[in-house]
Amino acid sequence: MPNAYDVTPPGTFGGMRFLPVLLLLALLAAGLLWWRRESAAREARSLADVRADALRWYERLGGQVMNLHGDDPAVRQALVDAGERYNAAGGQLQQARTIQQYRLARETALEGLAYVRAARIALGIDPGPELPPLAAAQGTGEVTRERQVNVQGQVFKAGPRPGRDTPYYYPGGRYGGRAVPAGWYSTPWWKTALGAGAGVLGGMLIADALFSPAFADPGYGYEAGYQEGFGDGADQAGDFGGGDFAGSGDFGSGDFGGDFGSGDFGGGDFGGDFGGGDW
Repeated sequence: MPNAYDVTPPGTFGGMRFLPVLLLLALLAAGLLWWRRESAAREARSLADVRADALRWYERLGGQVMNLHGDDPAVRQALVDAGERYNAAGGQLQQARTIQQYRLARETALEGLAYVRAARIALGIDPGPELPPLAAAQGTGEVTRERQVNVQGQVFKAGPRPGRDTPYYYPGGRYGGRAVPAGWYSTPWWKTALGAGAGVLGGMLIADALFSPAFADPGYGYEAGYQEGFGDGADQAGDFGGGDFAGSGDFGSGDFGGDFGSGDFGGGDFGGDFGGGDW
């Protein structure tokens, strides 16, 4: 005969069986919510950090541009270039919404400070503390001695110091895949090659003439120097082509890809991890 006390109320056993499952689902949902919030917080902190860093360099650049003055052509030109970078960095900061975009604004401000440093050197005053290396100038080296070449009837000079014949500073980068070291130049040919009708080929001729030893050093004829110099440039392009700033980058590709190269800001004039040491 059934014991009345052994009767389980309807639904009790089924409800107890599913209670751990419901509890597990609730814990998983809570964990997912916490993870999303933590990820959003970390991203917000990272964005705030890179924004603050970009603003710091931008404000430092602004103070230098406003306070430095000089009548020497090299000083004036370097400050003009620094002012252009200051305006560009300000526009980039206004539009920046991502970490990559703030990093690009930081790079632009640092490039402006490189021109400020050059202006201070031309003024004969303390250039100030070393700057973080420019990503676009990585591996391009520096001009270490005076060079003078004749390309298609025009004389081009480069040197390690500012002078009457070399008033244009360049912090280093690439032109048409060719490394252009930091130094002082007689003309900003990397800007004017296209405007002067020389095109990329003309710019490459100038770069190879200035920086390929066979072409730039005394004792080599134009034809022999051009052939050997241009070959050197082609070999280097093959060995070291691409890099962090080539193509769609930082100003091109790599860590700063997307937003920089073909995105909101469009890449830089130069860039890239290009092999090479001091020139």
